[in-house]
Amino acid sequence: MPMNPVLKPRVATPALIVASAVALVLAAILTVLSFTLSDTAWLLVALTTPCVVVLLFWAQRLQSKRQWQTETAAQWKRLERLKEASGTTSEVTVLSVDAVQPTGSWIMIRWNRFDYVQPAWLEALPEPIWPGSILLIRPDPAQVRPGAPWPETYRISGENVLAWAPQV
Repeated sequence: MPMNPVLKPRVATPALIVASAVALVLAAILTVLSFTLSDTAWLLVALTTPCVVVLLFWAQRLQSKRQWQTETAAQWKRLERLKEASGTTSEVTVLSVDAVQPTGSWIMIRWNRFDYVQPAWLEALPEPIWPGSILLIRPDPAQVRPGAPWPETYRISGENVLAWAPQV
């Protein structure tokens, strides 16, 4: 199953915090014992290993978060460039993906500028769209017109989706 690129990776989890506290206690024990015992090589290895493992977990989590932030910033820069270059555009937030089909998906969207929520049919795209994605689209003037009521269901053509980025 592919990972959801919209979700910000969690750095601190309860299990990692508890493991860090245990590693800190082990480090304190190691420090005290290294001063009191003369032959502590085996103890040094036994107590240092969990500390190193916990530090590696923290490093991996922080690296994952940094990578996500870098990729998200790049996606938002691309979205902003396309917004400036594409004329009339609108941002919609995908609130839920209700039914995925081979030709597209039934989704629930919120028009960010108008704070209007409605169901929509999104034609199939080259990559999956996740809840929490913000899509930059070219609105279809046949469906949305000033002074006219909103359509019951909005249809988003795949060619009208210019870019997407996760919420930050």
